[in-house]
Amino acid sequence: MITVDTNILVRLLVDDPNEEAQVKAARKEVSRARKVFVPIIVQVETVLVLRSGYKLKKAAVIILLEHLAKNQTFHLEADERFRKALAMYRNGKAGFADYLILASAMEQGTEVLTFDKRLGASGNVVLM
Repeated sequence: MITVDTNILVRLLVDDPNEEAQVKAARKEVSRARKVFVPIIVQVETVLVLRSGYKLKKAAVIILLEHLAKNQTFHLEADERFRKALAMYRNGKAGFADYLILASAMEQGTEVLTFDKRLGASGNVVLM
């Protein structure tokens, strides 16, 4: 098993014509390793890069996140939390990172305090 950073994970997920050599190298290493550990921070950063760097629409990002959740090559840190956050992100208006925070709070049995009105519409959230 190998652990990937955000740059590697993005290269695995996106066929970037400007980074063909990196895409090929990343995929070769993953093929060799067969298992990929994806830390929570990489999950968050990947969504940010896909949305802001690659300008992907939310629907396209959700498809890529679903691929991570279903593909047995990927071992996601806090897998159940990732899945809960993905479900909330799919149906909600806040960002993926916000839903990871909410999923963490739910695991701890706490509420989230926020000024974020989009997240404030979710359960277990106190809008300040």
